[in-house]
Amino acid sequence: MYFTFAWRYFKAKKTTNAINIIAWVTISVIAFATCCQVLVLSVFNGFEDLVKSLYSSFYTDCKIVPASGKTFVLTANQIANLKQDPAVENFSLIAEEKALLKNHDAQTVIYLKGVDDQYSKVSGVAASTKYGDFKTGNIDSPMIVVGAGIQNAVGVNVDPALPGGELTVILPRKTLTGTDPLESISEGNVKASGVFSIQQEFDETYAITNIGFVKQQMKFDADEYSSVEIKLKDKADIIQAQRSIAALLGKGYTVKTKYEQNATLYNTMRMEKWVIYGVLTLILIIVSCTIVSALTMLVLEKRKDINVLQSMGAGKHLIQKIFLSEGLLLGLLGTLAGITMAVIICLIQIKFKLIKIEGGSFLIDYFPVKFMATDFLLVAATAASIAFLAAWFPARTAGNQYFELR
Repeated sequence: MYFTFAWRYFKAKKTTNAINIIAWVTISVIAFATCCQVLVLSVFNGFEDLVKSLYSSFYTDCKIVPASGKTFVLTANQIANLKQDPAVENFSLIAEEKALLKNHDAQTVIYLKGVDDQYSKVSGVAASTKYGDFKTGNIDSPMIVVGAGIQNAVGVNVDPALPGGELTVILPRKTLTGTDPLESISEGNVKASGVFSIQQEFDETYAITNIGFVKQQMKFDADEYSSVEIKLKDKADIIQAQRSIAALLGKGYTVKTKYEQNATLYNTMRMEKWVIYGVLTLILIIVSCTIVSALTMLVLEKRKDINVLQSMGAGKHLIQKIFLSEGLLLGLLGTLAGITMAVIICLIQIKFKLIKIEGGSFLIDYFPVKFMATDFLLVAATAASIAFLAAWFPARTAGNQYFELR
């Protein structure tokens, strides 16, 4: 009933044209603000999905790292128990350390990952190898796969017919066995086999070889490792798997999910998304002033109607609800129009990719978009709440109006 009154008041001709103008301006600005909110949230969702897909090529579902220090001991019994965990599909043992990679006069600092033969089954790095092959060799004939940034820094060539394939790796040893400082470092030769390209952060930092070579150079014990990278089964719950693996290993180990491995990035992206949402919500709050103006003028115009309703026994709460419904109606019409415009724009962007990213240095040249139902509900709820609060004062004024019928 309240919305019936509100709808009639909205479409009825007013004696003062300014009321109609303010009402339509209110709807238009609410539509613009809600459209912007949906667009921004959808674009952030698209970028978040893109970044997650890139980082998931390097970061595995779960990773076991030492609770303190750089390495830990993993016994054969613990490895066997890990294999039997129902959530674990596969895992790779890792020995990792910062190293110096040299190619004649060129050199650069890298993170060298020594991996076992299961690594290509848990990580997407092998699938991201753009040049050459993903081959890490063995302890006697080590091979190395480098990131595209490292390739450019030291001039790595993976073509066996051309020079530049033989590289020198300098690593620190775990313990110093003598008085000579030079004994604290090791130097070994590796052959470049491939180049991977995932994302600049990884391409300029990481190189991958076999775990036997790294452990030999660093004087690791037989059951000593830097980490274990784990791929979970498709239907496995990542949080439950994390707890299960942590309970299986006991103290001295930390199990991180793929999001915890790079928590700073995900937290920053989430914070940026909600900061922008907050700024656009402020626009809606400013727009609410026009709702107050429109309803205040409407209350003044409908004085006689209010008096008639009061004479028929309508209480102040009923009158308040009528004008609250009028405010909600303005907010609802603006919100529906804004969300509709946003959906149309997003669908056009998804199909035709018309809005481009300037600069050309990103992996894609257009703004990615992804719809999420929770975003639509949040935007609609925000607009409705602001419209309700803005309508409260004029509605209260209408309900408290002194009864006078002439």
